[in-house]
Amino acid sequence: MNTEHDAPALSDLIWFKSSHSGDQGGNCVEVAAAPGTVHVRDSKDREGGSLAFTPEAWAAFVGFAATQPLTA
Repeated sequence: MNTEHDAPALSDLIWFKSSHSGDQGGNCVEVAAAPGTVHVRDSKDREGGSLAFTPEAWAAFVGFAATQPLTA
C-alpha cells in the first residue's frame, strides 16, 4: 500500500524536461517517475503543484499524443 507518508517527496524526485523545450519560455512540462506513479508539472511554475498518473495512464497518454499532428 502506498501512503503519503512512504511516498517520495516531490522535491526528492529527478525531474526531466523535454528535449524539445527551449530556454525561451513557452509551454513546457517536466516529468518525474516514482515507484507506481508518474508526476507531471509546469516547468515555469515548479512550486505550483503537479499531477500524478499511474504508469499505465501516462503511457496511454504519451502514445495518444505521439499520434496527434503538431499545431502552431
